[in-house]
Amino acid sequence: MREGVRLEVRGATWRAAGRDIVADIDLVCEPGTVTGLLGPNGSGKTTLINLLAGQARPASGGVWVGARDLHGLPSRERARLVGLVEQQASTTLDLTVREVVELGRIPHRRGRLSVLDQSPEDTAVVDDALRFADVLELADRSWQTLSGGERQRTQLARAVAQRPAVLLLDEPTNHLDLGHQLDFLTRVRGLGLTTVAALHDLELAAAYCDRVAVLDAGRLVAAGPVHEVLTSALIADVYGVEATVEPHPLHDRPHVRWNGPRQEVGA
Repeated sequence: MREGVRLEVRGATWRAAGRDIVADIDLVCEPGTVTGLLGPNGSGKTTLINLLAGQARPASGGVWVGARDLHGLPSRERARLVGLVEQQASTTLDLTVREVVELGRIPHRRGRLSVLDQSPEDTAVVDDALRFADVLELADRSWQTLSGGERQRTQLARAVAQRPAVLLLDEPTNHLDLGHQLDFLTRVRGLGLTTVAALHDLELAAAYCDRVAVLDAGRLVAAGPVHEVLTSALIADVYGVEATVEPHPLHDRPHVRWNGPRQEVGA
């Protein structure tokens, strides 16, 4: 696995139907860190992930991976730098788990070689990725027969097989039970890549992220170390929920204790 690189967003804006979906985003993710992208539904998390992946081009501003303008790169070169695990991946093709993971090797091949043209290096990388994501025993299973959690782990293996420097995750734990959520994020942290993960669960963000960036209505309202950004006041302002953020009894990361909907002054 390669080392992570600096990921930087400078003044990025993306528009649809004449409206800014995300606007004037400035964000720096240092090499090897895990950044949690937080915010309520509709805040722009998936849109920003798509900008970081190069799947959408900003109307203004840009994204840099190291010293390279992400949107100025050819798609194959971009895929060597950035891996994406989408919120929900699907295909009508009858592919096995191994064949799905082999798709991650396509950006590293020369010419028009098909997924069947595996080099010994490709095979070794795919095997490592299958083992890493704990789906090696599913390698010959059809994608169509997998549960949501098995598909998510397979997509992680496919992204790992790309050998990217930046890993993007869009709501990666949605289809996983609690045990697999913890296992999934532990594996991701162990990669040492520059990782950005859009998350709904603030407790998971507090436990696994080095930094968080909080979106609200398409604007970046806060970014920084978890213990500085994830506060009771911010949760009330952005999510409309009363919560107590306190030190966890077993480690030095914050713990979020929910108290209920925010009480309006004078209510």
